[in-house]
Amino acid sequence: MLNINCDLGEGLNNEHLIMPLINSCNIASGGHAGNTKSMIECVEISIRCNVEIGAHPSYPDRLNFGRKKMEISKPELSYSIITQIESLETIASSYGKKLHHIKAHGALYNEMISDIDLADFYLDTIKEYKSKYSIYIPYKSEIEKLASKRGFDIIYEVFGDRNYNDNLSLVSREKENALINDPKEVINHLTSIIESNAVKTISGDTREIKFDTICIHSDTNNSIQILKEINKVFKNR
Repeated sequence: MLNINCDLGEGLNNEHLIMPLINSCNIASGGHAGNTKSMIECVEISIRCNVEIGAHPSYPDRLNFGRKKMEISKPELSYSIITQIESLETIASSYGKKLHHIKAHGALYNEMISDIDLADFYLDTIKEYKSKYSIYIPYKSEIEKLASKRGFDIIYEVFGDRNYNDNLSLVSREKENALINDPKEVINHLTSIIESNAVKTISGDTREIKFDTICIHSDTNNSIQILKEINKVFKNR
């Protein structure tokens, strides 16, 4: 069965519309967005909709929504990441639920595709969770190589609403062709990924890609229509 995930709790208040259309969620835990109230609401809705709960730690940078590289000391960043995960973990536990996974957000996620030092630091930071939770990471990335060697439970993620460069990094959001907003274009984008384990890049080439879950961002234009279309077309995949 096709697994779809979505980043939630980011202030859009569309969780009640999105949760019935996905399998797992990544809940903002106070770094780039989110607070105790939003985390509680997301956990409650996820339980009602039988959606797996994941922590979504980021740079502690609300001003830039965690989407820009942040100059911060490693001790500060490590403390922030752990605090974010623990905040959601505590709330989920109060409802008798365990977290399913951890997925880094924004610039933190994207930088670890090629930055081996940051990937190494991040995995050191979350090593206490290695035996408890899976981690969502991209295929053929530096963090994948390290996580695999260290025995983390890896769930490969691809993005249905984002275009890819030839090296399988995401096209920068600063570029016009970064996002895929049209539901039909998303379906075309995903068809190759799902049927051939290959993604068409912005250069027109295709690259092998591996995935276990597909992400659609909650703040992508037409996100709900996109999710409905994915469920309609790929329901039994």
